Amino acid sequence: MRVASLDLIRGVAVLGILAINIAGFAGPSIGTLSPNLPTPAGMWNEAAYAFAFVLFEGKMRALFAILFGAGIALFIDRAEAQGRDGDLLQARRLGWLLLFGALHYYLLWWGDILFAYAACGLIVLLLHRMAPRLLGAGAAALFLAMHLNGLLASLPMLDAEEAVRLGTANPGQASAVAQYQGYLVAAVQREMSQYTGGFLHILTIKLQDHPLWPLAGVRDGFGEYVPLMTLGLLLQRSGFFAGTWPVRAMVLLGVGSTVAGLSVTLLSLGWLLQRHFPVIAMDTSLRYGLALPHLVTAFGYLTLLVLATPWLGRTRLGGRLAAAGRMAFSNYLGTSLLMTTLFYGWGLDLFGQVDPLAQWLFVFFGWALMLGWSGPWLRHWRRGPLEWLWRCLTEGRLLSNRV
Repeated sequence: MRVASLDLIRGVAVLGILAINIAGFAGPSIGTLSPNLPTPAGMWNEAAYAFAFVLFEGKMRALFAILFGAGIALFIDRAEAQGRDGDLLQARRLGWLLLFGALHYYLLWWGDILFAYAACGLIVLLLHRMAPRLLGAGAAALFLAMHLNGLLASLPMLDAEEAVRLGTANPGQASAVAQYQGYLVAAVQREMSQYTGGFLHILTIKLQDHPLWPLAGVRDGFGEYVPLMTLGLLLQRSGFFAGTWPVRAMVLLGVGSTVAGLSVTLLSLGWLLQRHFPVIAMDTSLRYGLALPHLVTAFGYLTLLVLATPWLGRTRLGGRLAAAGRMAFSNYLGTSLLMTTLFYGWGLDLFGQVDPLAQWLFVFFGWALMLGWSGPWLRHWRRGPLEWLWRCLTEGRLLSNRV
């Protein structure tokens, strides 16, 4: 039996993540950090970027990681209830996801997150039988330590960038910022050359220049993904997603977390927008400084959506969101196929030509497709096409997918 809230929240997350990933698809990748790179964007483009920054940035990734951890717990517990080895099956499941993630990176998009999720999921799998309090405390310590360490290490460059803006930089600071900016210019030039080329050209450059990029994603992300997956696992086993927590407590947690997280994000936006989203400050904020507010906001979203599931799930919109969530794997990879076809040289070759405001047209198009095809597909099939393939590979046998 499916957990209704998980499907609905996963649907929200797979739609929401496109609002952030679109800048990476449209290119160049530096546009994910600032709307004013590689060229000044103007007021309306800054506003479009700011909208996604406040409501979606970091929150959707956090939702996905929490849901992934909940899925690990649900899969293992159901397998063991059937008398099967849940840990072994889950390890096989994550192993196949590693392959899917690697193929996603090499064949489609540099922004793959599946490989890192699978690798971090294996870490969670090794730890999931620890006492819940110990596991939770360890996850919190890892999250805070990794992000605090990254923030402290970034402060000198952050200070240098601000000093250059104010005209008070010493020679060392000016040199460091100039070197960083030179790196960005070169990176943009390389990407424009790479992604306006054909399929084999793009693949060849990936293999030559960044063959181990998926491993770098694990290195950079495990301090976030492992703790959030652990949180999702603990929430699932506590009955959170089944709605067994006291309603009053969940309302307070949902509203309080959402308001608190968004308030800090808005305060940060005020500082960043005043400076037109400086790239070093943005990189520091998105990687480290806003990690906790993003998590708090995501938990608020999560809680409110669990509370809303009983009535929202009965609406047409809720049904479409739940269907998109049941097919999140197919929708995530399908979105990559669609957007790379639109933006890369082997498709419509729009790479680097669509500004942040216009990117929202592609987001709405992607949302319409995900909401439009998922429900009709599931009326005839038990699982999405990639969900079915993943399950067959995990089970080691061909499964029927007809309803």
